[in-house]
Amino acid sequence: MKSNSIKNILHEKGIISGGPKIVAIGGGTGLSVLLRGLKKYTLNITAIVTVSDDGGSSGLLRGDMGILPPGDIRNCIVALANTEPIMEQLMQYRFKEGTLKGQSFGNLFIAAMNDICGSFDTAVKEVSSVLAVTGKVLPVTLENVVLYAKLEDGTVIKGESQIPIKQKALNKRIDRVFLKPGNCRPLPTALKEIQDADAVIIGPGSLYTSIMPNILVNNMAKAINNSKALKIYVSNIMTQQGETVGYSLSEHIKAINDHGNKLLIDYAIANTGKVPQAFLEKYKTEDASPVLIDNDAMSDMGIKVIVGDFVSIENEYLRHDFNKLAERIFRLLNEEKLQKDKKFYYLINGKLKKSKTLTKER
Repeated sequence: MKSNSIKNILHEKGIISGGPKIVAIGGGTGLSVLLRGLKKYTLNITAIVTVSDDGGSSGLLRGDMGILPPGDIRNCIVALANTEPIMEQLMQYRFKEGTLKGQSFGNLFIAAMNDICGSFDTAVKEVSSVLAVTGKVLPVTLENVVLYAKLEDGTVIKGESQIPIKQKALNKRIDRVFLKPGNCRPLPTALKEIQDADAVIIGPGSLYTSIMPNILVNNMAKAINNSKALKIYVSNIMTQQGETVGYSLSEHIKAINDHGNKLLIDYAIANTGKVPQAFLEKYKTEDASPVLIDNDAMSDMGIKVIVGDFVSIENEYLRHDFNKLAERIFRLLNEEKLQKDKKFYYLINGKLKKSKTLTKER
């Protein structure tokens, strides 16, 4: 780790705890992108990750070996890893030929560790240790859950991977999603991390297939509401085909509230940056568009909206700029919570100023 890393700064200042405690909840690409930015400001990050995936490489391993799907877990581990670039390439490598074609090495690594360790959560912990992960990556549950969706016409769709496909084909809004078994238990450590958090961040990510499966696990919504943490929802930049076409910002949160017995969200972070025209045209072919920020509806819900330019293009994909997103989140924490703890306040404030200076120099 570099000499000017936050870990070394913490040691120099005599601050043992490693920064504010952040819990990020979700799955898919959105969560892993967010984590890359958060780890620049604190060592105390806990990613709570959905395990309902049943498609692709993860789905094959889930069916063949009976393990929980490792794909989203792998992406979060890689995002929080502090190791050589070649290790990241190895963890994300997909075989191109033979019977392993399409399989991810990282998924196979986690599957092997699951056999060695005897449990999925221990396997994830050991893989995280090998890759010097900042913080923790936790599966939301250790139970073999299946995600279902009920559409507004009553049609029920089984399986996370099938929901966006069949929703698009039937062109009916999702009424609700649910898990089977319905009484699945959360990982106890996940509940403890939420209880002790300074901030709980929900999203970005696919609303019904990445965020909801976490909230639907027993006692997760209750734990979030009972926590004294600042609750922040990070909106997707665009609506999503097969899930949220036509949804405004408030409709995203209303759906979360409907599934989580009204989550007490304090802030929503949304993009007002310009999306390149080429991407607008591309998303238009999928009936997707920038998420509309309906401020009046948000105000009626008692949620404050923070906006900014968070647009980034990576490998021809539209993503959040994780540096700008993390900087805004920690600036918010500085304003709302950290001034009560001067050690954290001066540390994070210094990091924010340094980040701003580097951005100007670029």
